[in-house]
Amino acid sequence: MTVKETIDRLRSELHRHNYNYYVLNSPEISDKEFDDMMSELQDLERENPEYQDNNSPTMRVGSDLNKNFTQVEHRYPMLSLGNTYSESEVADFYERVQKGLNEDFEICAELKYDGTSISLTYENGKLIRAVTRGDGEKGDDVTDNVKTIRTIPLILHGNNYPPLFEIRGEILLPWVVFEKLNEEREAREEPLFANPRNAASGTLKSQNSSVVASRKLDAYLYYLLGEELPYDGHYENLQEASKWGFKISSHMKKCHSLADIFNYINYWDVERKNLPVATDGIVLKVNSIRQQRNLGFTAKSPRWAIAYKFQAERALTRLNKVTYQVGRTGAITPVANLDPVQLAGTVVKRASLHNADIIENLDLHIGDMVYVEKGGEIIPKITGVDKDTRGMLLGEKVKFITRCPSCGSNLIRYEGEAAHYCTNETACPPQIKGKIEHFISRKAMNIDSLGPEKVDAFYNSHLIKDVADLYTLTVEDIKQLDRMGQKSAENIINGIAKSKEVPFERVLFALGIRFVGETVAKKLARSVKDIDELQDAGIEMLKNIDEIGEKIAQSIVAYFQNAANRILVERLKSVGLQFSRKEEAVNYSDKLSGQSIVISGVFSKHSRDEYKDIIEKHGGKNSGSISAKTSFILAGENMGPAKLEKADKLGIKIISEEEFIDLIS
Repeated sequence: MTVKETIDRLRSELHRHNYNYYVLNSPEISDKEFDDMMSELQDLERENPEYQDNNSPTMRVGSDLNKNFTQVEHRYPMLSLGNTYSESEVADFYERVQKGLNEDFEICAELKYDGTSISLTYENGKLIRAVTRGDGEKGDDVTDNVKTIRTIPLILHGNNYPPLFEIRGEILLPWVVFEKLNEEREAREEPLFANPRNAASGTLKSQNSSVVASRKLDAYLYYLLGEELPYDGHYENLQEASKWGFKISSHMKKCHSLADIFNYINYWDVERKNLPVATDGIVLKVNSIRQQRNLGFTAKSPRWAIAYKFQAERALTRLNKVTYQVGRTGAITPVANLDPVQLAGTVVKRASLHNADIIENLDLHIGDMVYVEKGGEIIPKITGVDKDTRGMLLGEKVKFITRCPSCGSNLIRYEGEAAHYCTNETACPPQIKGKIEHFISRKAMNIDSLGPEKVDAFYNSHLIKDVADLYTLTVEDIKQLDRMGQKSAENIINGIAKSKEVPFERVLFALGIRFVGETVAKKLARSVKDIDELQDAGIEMLKNIDEIGEKIAQSIVAYFQNAANRILVERLKSVGLQFSRKEEAVNYSDKLSGQSIVISGVFSKHSRDEYKDIIEKHGGKNSGSISAKTSFILAGENMGPAKLEKADKLGIKIISEEEFIDLIS
């Protein structure tokens, strides 16, 4: 047998034994035999570097060389799921799916593992890239670190996998490994990890892959993506993926009714405590990929999936004082400062009190013993007071403030809202800095060389007082500040200059108009030709735009009625920001100009969201409801009977998917 043949044999056997031991939990050989084989392979690879392979089992031991991470754009965005904490909201989700599909469907229920998200790409059966979630659009390439995780296959089994696909999952630290790790850190007098999730996340981002290898991370994979998947069913695809060598949870279940879902939730709410890894809820997904496509996405999450979170842990601790924070919109948030208490794996010292009504309903006094929970086991909040422990030394009653804690301006509470607001939009420091931080954020102008600390330094040094001032900064202005050299200053100026290329819809979002999030900004940018048309738009015109209601329309009008905001926009226009819609050279027309179109039913060629985009590209407007103004209905299979009846009553034309494609061709 040649050296190359020996190396190939050892690699193949070690991959198989690794899978048997770490995924199937049924080893065929002893640890010593495995180690001897690994040692032999390492020696052969060292002596014969011409046979180097990035997916060799020897890659799992890691390297002690430091390595900076590069950012990689996700082929498919990694969106977060909508969360719910009640069975009634699960029922609402189920009914929305029923209404959206108007056909039979299955729900795949699975455990929500509490780790750090990862995306793995395989080409021709080999792992080629592992990327963290990051901001959902881009993440860090941590391939070398992930190769040390023995439950993640480097080479797939069999030969019936797609030539190129992505699989996503959760990197975890098992409880027993977490506890042992903290014992070792305590013995070395190092800071302890707060919980397994933090430990897994910190380990995965270590720049020393040999450290990652020593931590014994685990992984469960739960989502397969690609153009040539074996089945239409999510559940069926994962069962197939388990045959390729992936560690897939054996606790997934297909549900055919709400009763099935609730039985699954109730069982795992108790049984999860016996699992070897941390979980914090249940994920419910429409099983059919075709149906998933038709349901589509909101700006932040899929409409075909939801996460049910288990009820949070609760702890009792003392309230020492209440402080107040000012947000970029001027909203005032009261914060409880507490005696430190351990809760769901972390030490909690502060908790949100949300608004004046909650403070009043709790009847809070300084010195009270209060119950603290973590909403979704993430954000601490006070849920009650132990009034039986109140004694003679009870402090004063907590009363909501009447003036801004930063600038001293009077606070106002708008009708129908729970929050109080500082009205000093243009001169309240936290609001100004908050608006600048929002403006430079990744989903807005994406000036990634800046951050909150630099914004704070620029503002305190009187270099900027609003977002337009960013575009007047020079390298000389910046490099004079503490801990700011020539290179850093140049990077910032280059980043600011590059932001002038950001498209109209993101510039609109960056302005921070109240109620104008990413989705609304996109709708506006596709419905008006430029910022001048938007500035002059009235409430009725704005309400004719898809998904723009009375509240959003009023907010937009009020923003542009403020002279200071108009001046700010003019200053931003003068420095070259994109304040008009750029039409693409291809695939655009005016064939649907002036037409209001309603979409209903299930489609085969495109998803609903894709059809909405196509309608807008061809000059049409999407409408969510049928009226006398509706031009026609684009109908797929199983159109809702109520819409069909209303269309017939009003004499609205109904066209099929094929007819629509012919119409715009």
